[in-house]
Amino acid sequence: MLELKNLKKSYTEPDGGELPILDIPGWNVDAGEQVVVVGASGCGKTTMLHIIAGILRPTAGHVLIDGWDTPLLNEAERDQFRARRIGYVFQTFNLLPGFTAYENVLLGMTFAGDRNDKHRAKLLLERVGLKHRLNHKPGQLSVGEQQRVSVARALANKPKLVLADEPTANVDVGNQQQVIDMLRQTCEEEGVALILVTHSPDVANQFQRVDRLSEVNLVVQRKQHAVTTST
Repeated sequence: MLELKNLKKSYTEPDGGELPILDIPGWNVDAGEQVVVVGASGCGKTTMLHIIAGILRPTAGHVLIDGWDTPLLNEAERDQFRARRIGYVFQTFNLLPGFTAYENVLLGMTFAGDRNDKHRAKLLLERVGLKHRLNHKPGQLSVGEQQRVSVARALANKPKLVLADEPTANVDVGNQQQVIDMLRQTCEEEGVALILVTHSPDVANQFQRVDRLSEVNLVVQRKQHAVTTST
């Protein structure tokens, strides 16, 4: 379903030098598979998710999703591809402040060019415990409630792949498990692949497959080797 091949990402520093972030020879996720990616801050987890989603272009390499090599698409094509096939739970929510929770979830369907499924939008919000907040705008919601709206929106259009970047980071302890259960159960029921980035051992331990990015990202391995040899 997803395959990364010889994927590289680097940035140009102010002095003109190259700052490598990712160097992944190969990594894949099967259709319907649920994977947790863990790693230290700064190891490239969010960058990898953004490249998979088509928000960023890799410096080199391939991102194959359902047979499409997405870096070959132009920006508009990548946006449409993401809207139709990928759900994304952002750390910063990315909710539209002028719209209610319910309307934000419906917009997830609209961006893909499909008809709004009002029943599904309400059902997803109920699943994350926001039945009583349907008509509240983001500014009227707590940080944790906003995160739960973003989870519901990511699942709104029945994507093939859901990318979740620390989905419980801003959710109160009492609702963290509810969010994880909703993500996992909905993805399992609908055959959606899930890639979840987390720092939480409690979250990671619930998944059968847990990958350390340091084990597939050669940039991190080279840094670790340099530190070891220098000491």
